[in-house]
Amino acid sequence: MTSQQSMKTFFEKLLKNIRIVVILVLAVFLIAGSVFTIDPEEVGVIVRFGQYIKTVDPGLNFKIPFAETVYKVPVEKQQKLEFGFRTTDANVRSEYSRSGTSDESLMLTGDLNLADVEWVVQFRIDNPYNYLFKVRNPEVTLRDISESAMREIVGDRTVNEVLTVGKAEITNKSHELIQKICDEYSLGVKIDQIVLQDVNPPEPVKEAFNAVNEAQQTKATLINQAKAEYNKVIPKASGQALETIQMAEGYATQRVNNAKGDVARFVELYKEFIKAPEVTKQRIYLETMEEIIPKIGQKIITDEKGASVLPLLQMQLKQSKTTNNGQ
Repeated sequence: MTSQQSMKTFFEKLLKNIRIVVILVLAVFLIAGSVFTIDPEEVGVIVRFGQYIKTVDPGLNFKIPFAETVYKVPVEKQQKLEFGFRTTDANVRSEYSRSGTSDESLMLTGDLNLADVEWVVQFRIDNPYNYLFKVRNPEVTLRDISESAMREIVGDRTVNEVLTVGKAEITNKSHELIQKICDEYSLGVKIDQIVLQDVNPPEPVKEAFNAVNEAQQTKATLINQAKAEYNKVIPKASGQALETIQMAEGYATQRVNNAKGDVARFVELYKEFIKAPEVTKQRIYLETMEEIIPKIGQKIITDEKGASVLPLLQMQLKQSKTTNNGQ
């Protein structure tokens, strides 16, 4: 074998080996490009040359390499948008920054006052196709929808409602409105919760608002104290009034019964008087004297023929001495 033939044989083997290596590399690239994994909290959306093909579940999946593209969408992960602040360090003690966020949190209320509203929108992707293809920049769109809805809800209420008693209603109404607009836009998201992080008056008037709130709290305290005193005094007075009324009713019943008894006794007496006037008069006289005489302390009894009361007084004096000696 000549040297030229040896070189030819060498190059032929080299080309053959290169072909094998190229084929192996292409096979590796084809396998790597056709196999992909979807995490448990995601789904995969497959498009072929830009056209939607299907949605695949978590696990090992296959696609046509170079022709199909996979978008992994975290449908189980709860995401959030922050308004009026940004979380700079999420730890046990999270750190926040309000730099550059005043424009989205400062709002005009229904009574033409200002309120600084900080809130969080928590959401999940419930329709990956709509989220990817129906709306351009869905997260930016959701941020604009949330800010617009919150301004509408706050604008329908007074500043006192926004800062105090109206927070729960604002949360519920904004949740409903944001979800409604997202459904109309086919945004493909489900709003889990709206959280009012903090609601304050603007910094320049914050002290004045705090003073007003303290005055309102003092007013509410005094009103509650007055109501407590009212609830303590009024029932007592009502009980006393009821007791007085019942006593009066009892007294009235007693007087009526007594009057009826007197009438019945008078009627009986009158019937006896009709039968025997003199006897009845004499009996009435004696009964009356029997009732009156014991109430008189010192008594002198005489008749029409008594010329002098001295013998009677003398007799009463002797009787008194005898009684004393006997004692």
